[in-house]
Amino acid sequence: MDLLTPKGDAGSEKNPGLGTFLANRKAIKYKGKTTMARRKILICGENRVQGESLTRLLEGLDIEITAVESMASAFRLLLGKNGFSLLVVRVGTIGKPALQIFRGLKKNDPSLSVIGLTKIRDSAAGIALLENKIFDLLVAPGDGVGLYAAVRSELEKRDLIEEKEKYIRILRKLKAEQSRNAKKAFELEEIYASTVENLMTALDLRDVETFGHSQTVAKYSQVLAKLLGIDDRTLLDNIRLGALLHDIGKIAIPDAILHKPGSLTDKEWEKIKLHPSLGYGLIKEIKLVKEVGQIILCHHERFDGSGYPRGLGKSDIPLEARIFALADALDAITAHRPYRKARDFPTAKKEIVAYSGTQFDPRAVEAFCSLTPEKWERIRFETTSYIPNIEEFSRLIKSAKI
Repeated sequence: MDLLTPKGDAGSEKNPGLGTFLANRKAIKYKGKTTMARRKILICGENRVQGESLTRLLEGLDIEITAVESMASAFRLLLGKNGFSLLVVRVGTIGKPALQIFRGLKKNDPSLSVIGLTKIRDSAAGIALLENKIFDLLVAPGDGVGLYAAVRSELEKRDLIEEKEKYIRILRKLKAEQSRNAKKAFELEEIYASTVENLMTALDLRDVETFGHSQTVAKYSQVLAKLLGIDDRTLLDNIRLGALLHDIGKIAIPDAILHKPGSLTDKEWEKIKLHPSLGYGLIKEIKLVKEVGQIILCHHERFDGSGYPRGLGKSDIPLEARIFALADALDAITAHRPYRKARDFPTAKKEIVAYSGTQFDPRAVEAFCSLTPEKWERIRFETTSYIPNIEEFSRLIKSAKI
């Protein structure tokens, strides 16, 4: 019995017929998206009776169905771009004219799904029609359940395709937004970096005799870190930042103590020794990365444990702080101070080597010695060449105060 026969055919026990099938179809309704407009499908049968039969078969899918009796009528509707998602068409012999028609339909609307109702006696020929995308699915004319399942499957596929397209649009939008945010982040990073450098310049201005110290030790620290095998760009940037900010805690130390010409009292010295902890507290509040905070907190610790503020020793001192301690000493030895003249780099090397294992990490000392004193001097010159000399800078400051 043909399942596409008119309603009312009782069928048989093995083949229940269309009437029984339609009576039970509600149990397998197509659950499409309720928030979207109903799908539109076009049915092209051999005659009006067959079109009505197909319409009754599929109406349980909650779709908008239009039935026509000829391929010419279907073709006109499809060319009119009426929003059809699916064409169900009864096809007799599939010759060259029919192939040209269906190729034209696909070319006009590549998203249109086409289900052919045709008898396929040659499997290879049927497979070729599917592989060449002439049809999306083929169903035998009498197979009502197969047709119902095929239509529902194509509608669900259409939903998935539209979901995919929607997510692609969202992804493109997110990528564009990410690109804009990356640009803003880069701009903010540049502002942040220059703000940090300006802050340290302002702090250096409190002590004319050590102006430029932060920039110099920052460069030394990066070079020494690379010699120790650190090549991560982010870590190197953090070491540089920690070196720039190492004395930020001195902002809380009174000028009367910082600029005292004579020896400090024990009480004054205790206040000076607070600046690593004070600086660490400031950085912790603005949530900078740990390497920055560790340099600030531990830059006066000594390898033998005799430093401050916590008396750490050896590997308990973070590596970046051990690196900085040597860089800081190199600058202190080779820079001008009011109580002594600058010493040369060979002298600095002898003194640093002498304190290996006590004040400095032996590994850091070994890395330092891998460059000649002349190369370290060159690094200093390249770093400080833009900074006015002490005498000139002192004159500028005194002039500004008048």
